[in-house]
Amino acid sequence: MRFLRTASTRRLLGVIGAVAAAIAACAAVAVAATSGGPVPRREPLARAIHQALNAPAVSGITARVTFTNNLIGSSQIQGTDPLLQGATGRLWYAPAAHELRIELQSTNGDAQVLVHNRSFWMYDPSLQTVYEGTLPALVRSRAHPRGQEQIPSVNEIQSGISRLAQHLSLSGARPGDIAGEPAYTVRVAPRQGGGLLSAIQLGWDAVRGVPLQFAVYARGDSTPVLELSATNISFGRVAVSDFAITPPAGAKVVRLSSAPGAPAQDRGVESKAKRPQVTGVAAVQRGLSFRLAAPATVAGLARNTVALVHLGARPSALVTYGQGLGAIVVLEQASSSGHGSLGSMAAQGSDGQGLSLPTVSIHGTRGQELETALGTVIRFTRDNVSYTVLGSVKAAEARAAARGL
Repeated sequence: MRFLRTASTRRLLGVIGAVAAAIAACAAVAVAATSGGPVPRREPLARAIHQALNAPAVSGITARVTFTNNLIGSSQIQGTDPLLQGATGRLWYAPAAHELRIELQSTNGDAQVLVHNRSFWMYDPSLQTVYEGTLPALVRSRAHPRGQEQIPSVNEIQSGISRLAQHLSLSGARPGDIAGEPAYTVRVAPRQGGGLLSAIQLGWDAVRGVPLQFAVYARGDSTPVLELSATNISFGRVAVSDFAITPPAGAKVVRLSSAPGAPAQDRGVESKAKRPQVTGVAAVQRGLSFRLAAPATVAGLARNTVALVHLGARPSALVTYGQGLGAIVVLEQASSSGHGSLGSMAAQGSDGQGLSLPTVSIHGTRGQELETALGTVIRFTRDNVSYTVLGSVKAAEARAAARGL
């Protein structure tokens, strides 16, 4: 948890949300549990977290890893894809340089993830595509600039846990050993409105304070649908050369950004001062070049918010139904080339590798559907408007929402 200090001070245990996400990369040091190792003494959760935040920083982490991905059924995956099917590989982490590298090996090529400060890129060998972007900047307190963050006291941490406990069920710090290291593990579950998410489990080294385990569980499944585990781990300085890699030549590059017009250093984070927030059905409709579809209810869920968003050259609409993780989100955009499918993430490579998505009919309009253990995405185009319906719901509920638009 050493590299989560700043976020912990302001948004205690916000790493649980992701959800991604903010899925995320630094918490990816997951280590398989073994038996017979040292076990720390039992401590209240707040004190165990405080000890982790106060632990001396490690100079680096190297590990062999196994990534498990049970989100998507094997029948939908064509060929070998280490990101979609899971694989074994290696992990390197250098906290002083803010660098993280994960390599997942397969017969179809190696998937690579590289993070340096706020910049990152990820290579998918099955699609021969590189996804690159910039992580959002943390909002720092003026009283505590970079390198001078104050570690919250046990009482402050407990206060944050108490606030979280109003919405989440926390197991407390469970002592044990992970890969031979004394560790604490906490399991966090939504109290209500959690959609298909059952729980997230995080384990950390009781002495060094670094994350050692990260797993995500779907509702009704006792085994993780996502897990990153290591057969062995070592602590020590990581060579600079281990991070000196570049994407393969000739790979397609996709830039991930939620604000294409933002400056390069802040791409993905749009300042509210630059563009006033527009909400409400009437106000959003005035900002669109197409007719907004925002019925009062879909799939039995009441409309919650309607907002104007800027994800491309033309304004789009974002409509939410329901609340919490069980909400359904509808993104409406003026149709253009490439908007008729779920995009490159769901497409097949030139050699037939990747996802094979089932089709779905939305009142006679052909669309595509991606169902996973944690949620469903449906994409279709009607009257020159592209609709993306997604939520942590079963496919039947997502289809009902799409057909209600």
